[in-house]
Amino acid sequence: MQLKINGKEEEVQLKVGNITELLAVKNVEMPEMVSVELNGEILERAAYETTLVKDNDQIEFLYFMGGGCVAWCNA
Repeated sequence: MQLKINGKEEEVQLKVGNITELLAVKNVEMPEMVSVELNGEILERAAYETTLVKDNDQIEFLYFMGGGCVAWCNA
């Protein structure tokens, strides 16, 4: 199926076709730390197993990271 993942058009072969499988096929490291946006909507992690990926879907893998301290925070 044809997908747009993180802004790039890709041909992806999925057997089950859900978000969990897509994370595995794309070898996403630490999938438990990734949020997924499907066609502009952020999915609940509990829905990854039941949300099917369809041809021409737009998917973003979002990695949220804690910030550090900038120079002024220690002043």
